[in-house]
Amino acid sequence: MPNALSARNVAVVGAGIAGLTAAIALARRGARVTVLERADALREVGAGIQVSPNAVRALRALDLLPGFQARAALSEQVILRDLSGAQVARLDFARHRPNDSFYFIHRARLQDLLAGAAQAAGADIRLNREIAAPPEGFDLVVAADGLKSALRPVLNGTEVPFFTGQTAWRAVIADTGDAAPQAEVFMGPGRHLVSYPLGPDRLGRNQRNIVAVIERPDWHEEGWSHAGDPADLRAAFARFAPRVGDWLARVDQAGIWGLFRHPVATHWQDGRLVLIGDAAHPTLPFMAQGAVMAIEDAWVLAACLDADHDQAAALARFQSLRQPRCTRIVEAANKNARNYHLRGPARAVAHAGLRGLNRFAPASLIERFGWLYDYDPTQV
Repeated sequence: MPNALSARNVAVVGAGIAGLTAAIALARRGARVTVLERADALREVGAGIQVSPNAVRALRALDLLPGFQARAALSEQVILRDLSGAQVARLDFARHRPNDSFYFIHRARLQDLLAGAAQAAGADIRLNREIAAPPEGFDLVVAADGLKSALRPVLNGTEVPFFTGQTAWRAVIADTGDAAPQAEVFMGPGRHLVSYPLGPDRLGRNQRNIVAVIERPDWHEEGWSHAGDPADLRAAFARFAPRVGDWLARVDQAGIWGLFRHPVATHWQDGRLVLIGDAAHPTLPFMAQGAVMAIEDAWVLAACLDADHDQAAALARFQSLRQPRCTRIVEAANKNARNYHLRGPARAVAHAGLRGLNRFAPASLIERFGWLYDYDPTQV
């Protein structure tokens, strides 16, 4: 490689998964990286995320996999159930993709790993930095400032997101230490609930993640920090399987937010400013790929910049590689939002079809997503 990033002065705006992974990838290639984060501390906030093998490949290439595995829980399958708990279909990763690894992890534990690795690579993380415009004094500005990015409008103007008519809750509860390594999706008319184990926290306490989505005409503001009433969550899923009721009985705090559909950004870069992660391609949480896309972005961005001394050309190359893939993922998530919530005859037909595939061609359920999981950001 030409090592074009050597001594490049780079600002990364945002210390989330996208920003910290980018800081690591850029600093490891010789850039002088400053991370500017609006919060006054990197607190243990958030909930669980799923990490599929396409992102695991980038974590391995960044020498982060051992630390990641120490903090994560292995995922061997996803089970789709109806609201009674009866199995509709099973995506068996361990059986049908034995050479790949899927994981669950608390977002805060991943952020902690990334922050330590970024600092070890030489990145300077500065807190209490509210950034409303591309900061001066840097050769490159990486906007990793999330769903409500202050820098995306610099390239794309004002945009108005579309409310999907869906509201989501999220919660983390105490869990037993013998939970099966699987995600379960309980599907009902107009609503669904996803749960999976997160493994132990820093104090050794086992945790379980819950995300529940319901269609409703009113809405809540976007974002993860709004407090919801656990009683409302329990009431919304009162007709679901007893195991769901047991989980929800343990919820004492729940976040709530409205789900809005955003377009993938038309313009990702202008030669100096570049968007990555949710700033470029916010997605609905129905493909478990939001954090994964951020990790992919970070690796590909650093690789493009390090391979070409012409920064504008490198950023254009980055957008050409990432925009089509991220658009496809976002569109797939939009479709899943409908598929989980089917009603009446459409629901009966769809579930019968899934049961048939699960019985006669179970591998096909996973291989529909081969385009997603086979992607290797370190090779593009």
